[in-house]
Amino acid sequence: MSTPILATKLYIPPPRTDLVLRRRLTERLKKGLHRKLTLISAPVGYGKTTMLSEWIPQSERCVTWVSLDEGDNDPVRFWTYFIAALQLLDVEIGRKALALLRTPLLSPIEEVLTILLNEIAAFRDNFALVLDDYHVIDAKLVDASTSVDDALAFLLEHLPPQMHLVITTREDPNLPLSRLRARDQLTELRAADLR
Repeated sequence: MSTPILATKLYIPPPRTDLVLRRRLTERLKKGLHRKLTLISAPVGYGKTTMLSEWIPQSERCVTWVSLDEGDNDPVRFWTYFIAALQLLDVEIGRKALALLRTPLLSPIEEVLTILLNEIAAFRDNFALVLDDYHVIDAKLVDASTSVDDALAFLLEHLPPQMHLVITTREDPNLPLSRLRARDQLTELRAADLR
């Protein structure tokens, strides 16, 4: 069964015309691109999305975007939007993985992600994918065996070097942040940085 895509969830918010430029923060974002993940974690109103919309036009990488909502706790829907964002870069990325997601008997998510990771690895350009409002993902709402957090942790563990993931959230996600920190694979921007 095919999950319909709401195109506006894939739109990058335009930069505001009245915003105060925060070059120090956009420079930290740029320097963090050699790592696997950038985590921007702060309460509502701290300008997480606004800062990214300022950084994206300056970025040397292609950037694609998914605005998350509560419905994205469903792993099939989450990964369908994730792949749809990748396909804005190249329609071939994720084609086989998406076909597996659409089968009546869902394949194990690691099998789907292994295929997706191989398809990402075949893409030559460096790029970043933004998952905005990740705090809406709640592992308690789904079967633990299909948790979006666990699947995303698997993806991060095996992320090809040309891809960088950016997560904005109001609270830290249930991902192996300590391990990513220890391996120097995580850039963090917190409320104190955004203040």
